[in-house]
Amino acid sequence: MKVPFFDLSPQFQLIGDEVKSALDEVFKSQQFILGKKVETLEQAIAQYCQTPYAIGVASGSDALLLSLMALGIGPGDEVLIPPFTFFATAGAVSRVGAIPVFVDIDPDTYNIDPSQIEKKITPRTKAIIPVHLFGQCVDMDPVLKIGKERRLFIIEDAAQALGAEYKPHHSKGRRAGQIGDLGCFSFYPTKNLGAFGDAGMVVSNDPQLAEKIRLLRVHGSKPKYYHKWIGINSRLDALQAAILLVKFKYLERWTSERQKRAERYSLLFDDLLPSVPGLQPPTIQYENRHIFNQYVVRFPDRDRLRKFLTEEGIGTDIYYPVPLHLQECYSFLNHRQGDFPVSERAAKETLALPIYPELTEEQQTLVVDRIRAFYQKRGQGA
Repeated sequence: MKVPFFDLSPQFQLIGDEVKSALDEVFKSQQFILGKKVETLEQAIAQYCQTPYAIGVASGSDALLLSLMALGIGPGDEVLIPPFTFFATAGAVSRVGAIPVFVDIDPDTYNIDPSQIEKKITPRTKAIIPVHLFGQCVDMDPVLKIGKERRLFIIEDAAQALGAEYKPHHSKGRRAGQIGDLGCFSFYPTKNLGAFGDAGMVVSNDPQLAEKIRLLRVHGSKPKYYHKWIGINSRLDALQAAILLVKFKYLERWTSERQKRAERYSLLFDDLLPSVPGLQPPTIQYENRHIFNQYVVRFPDRDRLRKFLTEEGIGTDIYYPVPLHLQECYSFLNHRQGDFPVSERAAKETLALPIYPELTEEQQTLVVDRIRAFYQKRGQGA
């Protein structure tokens, strides 16, 4: 039996007819750019994220870029980000001419470590981008406190965290995206809510910021051909919105199924933990609602394990093999190996296992059994 890392086919079998019907509505309308479907999706996501405003854009990467543009961040400014994240977080900062300043991560959640932020702030620092990695919120209260005291904007990179909630002790849970000044989401096909291509969304509680992003996504124009700002072309098209509206009805069910599979993995790993020092399943901080866009485990001898699992027909992936500060394109920042040791260790030791709503108990058992077999052979010197 093979276990693919990710498989969208069963999902399409469930919703295929609904998707085709929704697309047919768009074809008949011949309205492909923005329009009613996009507006309806924006309203649905705004309500889901507990924000008054949501603006559909072309991708999660553009959501970050437009947020930085709307806040006036540009050449010479500095933006604090973790080095252990997808490239788009840093890429958006660089595209507006600002400088990404890296802050190491927490070893358990892999999110930015709030205790490391203060020392990285300079007079040029304008914003912090906390990344809610793998589907769990950053420890946001200390980040918000620093932002308020130092007058820094907070842009949440919630690309992997639609529906995640931050629940520190003795406080009401808050949805990812609505905690900072702006929240950015991706609807890349592998996300909990995925389009049939690229798509994204920005959410906000601020009407002026929301309106500015709404204009910036259409070259800064309102009305048409009258340009208040220099914007970009980043419109969410009606076809993707129609698909996402169909899928949105199933989002909570799918997220619940991911959580059940994460819990099952953790139970399966329980009896393996004592015999494999360094093995670390995901940690849920506080009472956070983790949506498990990925199920990422820290493994000793990660690369050999991955090779073994591949040979056994089990798909895996590495998020992310090279921290951003060691990427060739950022060599001009003059970082070295050892500058961000927690991120570097995570890049060497973490492995994402298959997790999606249709993953069966039999498949999960096989995944963990094969991992157990690898470490048993390793212990015997094989």
